[in-house]
Amino acid sequence: MIPVIALIGRPNVGKSTLFNVLTRTRDAIVASEPGLTRDRQYGIGKRGAKKFIVVDTGGLSGKKQSLDDLMARQTLLAIEEADEVLLMVDARDGISSSDDMIANLVRKSGKSTSIVINKVDGIDPVQARADFSALGFPRVYPVSAVHRKGISSMLDAVMHQYAEDQPDHDLDQGPTVAIIGRPNVGKSTLINRLVGEERVVTYDQPGTTRDTISVPFERRGKHYTLIDTAGVRKRGKVHQVVEKFSVIKALEAIEKSQVVVLVIDAREGLTDQDLTLLGFAINSGRALVIAVNKWDGLEPGQRDYNKKTLSRRLSFASFAAKHYISALHGTGVGEMMKSIDQAYASAYRDFNTRHLTDLLEEAVFKHNPPLHKGRRIKLRYAHQGGRNPPVIVIHGNKTEFLPSAYQRYLMSFFITRLKLKGTPVRIELKSGSNPFARNKNLSNDRPQNKKKRVIKHAKK
Repeated sequence: MIPVIALIGRPNVGKSTLFNVLTRTRDAIVASEPGLTRDRQYGIGKRGAKKFIVVDTGGLSGKKQSLDDLMARQTLLAIEEADEVLLMVDARDGISSSDDMIANLVRKSGKSTSIVINKVDGIDPVQARADFSALGFPRVYPVSAVHRKGISSMLDAVMHQYAEDQPDHDLDQGPTVAIIGRPNVGKSTLINRLVGEERVVTYDQPGTTRDTISVPFERRGKHYTLIDTAGVRKRGKVHQVVEKFSVIKALEAIEKSQVVVLVIDAREGLTDQDLTLLGFAINSGRALVIAVNKWDGLEPGQRDYNKKTLSRRLSFASFAAKHYISALHGTGVGEMMKSIDQAYASAYRDFNTRHLTDLLEEAVFKHNPPLHKGRRIKLRYAHQGGRNPPVIVIHGNKTEFLPSAYQRYLMSFFITRLKLKGTPVRIELKSGSNPFARNKNLSNDRPQNKKKRVIKHAKK
C-alpha cells in the first residue's frame, strides 16, 4: 500500500510550493495571493525506493463563507484518506488562532501528524521549533519549500516506517490490469464480459463501484488479474463521503498494475477528466490500452467524427492501441486483449547494450543534437536501465543541456525501431566527468613560471 500524505494548513503557508517540490512538478499554482488552491490536488512523490501519494488542499481560514466552507470539506476529506498529515505553519507569522484550530482538528482525527515550519529563511530554526512545539506534536521540521531546505531530512523521518517498493514483477503471474475511467463508462461491464460471469455489480447509475476489486481469471492458458476501480469524477462533483477514496484508489490501482486500460464513453467523447487520468497513467510509466466503449450505439457519421477527434487529441499517446468496443455485447474485446498482451510483453522486454548503442548512433546520424554555446552535445552509448516502462540510459557529455524536444524525438525513435507496442519509454541522461578537470592548469605551469622569472629579473 502506497502511503498518502496530506498537506494542510492556513492559506498562503506554502502548501502548494511544497506539493510541487515533493512531486517534482508544477501542477499546483503558486503565487503570493492566498486561497488559490480550492480542490484537492493529487500527485506521486518518491524518496529513494519509496513512493507516496501527496494531497494538496485549500487553506483553512475558519470563516463561515460558502467557498471557505467547501474548501474546508475538501480538506477534511483529505485528512480522512491520509496516512500521514503534514500541518504546515508560517515561521514568520508565529502561532495563530487558526493554527490552534487546525491542530485540534487533526488531533481529533487520530492521524499521524507532523508540524512543518515553512519559510525559516533568516529565522533561527531552533527558536522556531521551540515556538511551534506548543501545538503539542512531537515531530517538528523547519523547512524552506522555496529553497528546498530541510525537505530531504523531513521526508526521511516521515517515510522511515513504510516499506520500500516490492521487487520487480514475476512474469509467470501474468499482468495485473487496472481498468480506469469516469463513472458509468462501462468498466465493471467490461470486466464481467472478460471473466464470463457477473463478477462485479453493474447498474445504469454512476458510482455503483465504490472500491477497487481484484478479479483473477485465466484466458487461453494465460493468467490475468483485473482491477475494477471506482469512477473518478471531478472533485467539485464529489459530495458523498463514500466517494472520497475514489481518486486515491484509482491512483493506487495504476501504481500496482502493469497494464492500464482507460475506458472512454464513445457517446460523450474525450473529456478533461479522461485526459487527466491518461496523463497520470503515462507519467507513472505504465503500459496503456485505450478502450472506447459503447461504440455500437453510434451512427456511422458519428463514428468517423469521433475517430478523427480521438486521433488528433491523443497524438501524445500514439504508442497506445485504441480499440472501439462494446463491453455489453463483446464486440472488439478479444482484439483488445491481444493489445494488452503486446503492451505487457513490450514493457518487460530486455535489450542488448550493443543494439541500443547502434540505434542511438542511427538516431544521432539522422538528426544531430543541437549546439550548446557553440559546442555539440555528444551522445556516446546507451544501455537499459529498467523495465515497466523500459528505461534507456544514455551517456555522453553536456547531456543536461539536451532540449526536451530532442528527448521526445529519441523516445519516439526507440519506440519505433524497437517495435514497442503500448508502452512508453523513459530516457535517462548521464554526463561523464572530465578526467582533466583537476589538472586543467598543469599545462600552463611552465609558461606561468617563466613569466614570473622574467618579471623578477626585470625588477632587478
